[in-house]
Amino acid sequence: MGNQPSPATGSQPAPLLAVTGLGKSYRRRPVLRDVGLQAHPGQIVAVTGENGSGKTTLLRICAGLENPDTGTVHRRAGAGYCPQEPALFDLLTPAEHLALFAGGAEAATEGRELLASLGVPFRTRTLVRDLSGGARQKLSLALALLGEPGLLLLDEPYQGFDQGSYLDFWHHADAWRRQGRAVVVVTHLLTELDRADQVLELRNLAQGGPQE
Repeated sequence: MGNQPSPATGSQPAPLLAVTGLGKSYRRRPVLRDVGLQAHPGQIVAVTGENGSGKTTLLRICAGLENPDTGTVHRRAGAGYCPQEPALFDLLTPAEHLALFAGGAEAATEGRELLASLGVPFRTRTLVRDLSGGARQKLSLALALLGEPGLLLLDEPYQGFDQGSYLDFWHHADAWRRQGRAVVVVTHLLTELDRADQVLELRNLAQGGPQE
């Protein structure tokens, strides 16, 4: 496996995410080179690779948070992005996060249901800074799911999860796939690759030469 994902079989609808010839360097140090990716409706795409191979950079570019040096990114659906490190407000509660990000009563109800399904406390006055690492990550994941985006960009979203929550995440991922969403998830656990429809393995350009 190299910088192109292993192909899926059969006739497929147009991809919700299409990445072509993507390249990115920081201070002349190449991180990504000629990366290609297509995520179709009803697919889970796993992005794997050693530390420093550009997995987080790739997802940030796909989410529109960074610009590539070369190549193109086309999204045909709204995207929900869950970063590896939750971007939350320490002095707000989970409920206050929903009020801030949900943008309406219907979305807030959806958010409460998402938090409940992920096991995040909602009605307490517990501040985010006092939540466990796993609960913070679940809140970040719930925020990414608000509005039912068709494309999910998830950067190791199960960081800090216990074993039960980790397995629950993959049950949720299967449900999102059945709903016709495209799920791109960064994982370093090679044992989970059989859960994906496609696998994109990135190489560390600083250590291992070009991404092949």
